[in-house]
Amino acid sequence: MSWLDRLRGIPQAAAAAGPERIELPLFPLGSVLFPGGILALKVFEQRYLDMAADCLRRAQPFGVCLIASGKEVGEPATPHPVGTLAHVREADMAQLGILMLKVRGGRRFRIVSSAPQPNGLLRATVELLEEAEGRAIPAALAGVVPLLEKVAGDLGPERMPEPHAFGDAAWVGYRLAEILPVQVLAKQKLLELDDPVSRLEVIHAYLAQRRLVELSVRTYPRRT
Repeated sequence: MSWLDRLRGIPQAAAAAGPERIELPLFPLGSVLFPGGILALKVFEQRYLDMAADCLRRAQPFGVCLIASGKEVGEPATPHPVGTLAHVREADMAQLGILMLKVRGGRRFRIVSSAPQPNGLLRATVELLEEAEGRAIPAALAGVVPLLEKVAGDLGPERMPEPHAFGDAAWVGYRLAEILPVQVLAKQKLLELDDPVSRLEVIHAYLAQRRLVELSVRTYPRRT
């Protein structure tokens, strides 16, 4: 057992157990859900209606993954391996057979294995990915914060719910990633990055190229 585990009081077996694994249903989509983000879903296929009802009854999340191949409707699509837990916050069936969901992103996960069920629903075993919480934003990247503060004010708490964490590199990176006008595959690549500062560097470079923030030569030195 390491000295850090001793300080934390973590048993050696637990420390060596590796990433936590869970089983859950998958909802492959043409969009990316980021941790802490809000996503509205219109559910009408029976497999997903049943999935949503089961998740609501058990108070458990399902997994949202970007589609790698296939479509949202019909035969089971092949998802990208990294997705996000989706916790149902609101559910309403104003029209028979159409369920409107509002979900909030939880932890990221990586698919270990998946298989379609008889009804076409994908179920998977996934590993939950660790998040580097509480990472401060480097001074050279701090120019993104005023921009995000303005966007958050424009969107309001419905689309960017509180609490806001403008000093946390992971939270700021996720919020900027979900609003960037880039292709969905680029958003997926940002989701897959484990280091929140690296994610912010990519986003900062994109914004600086469009003169939305000032490019810092300390972060991006000129190569000779």
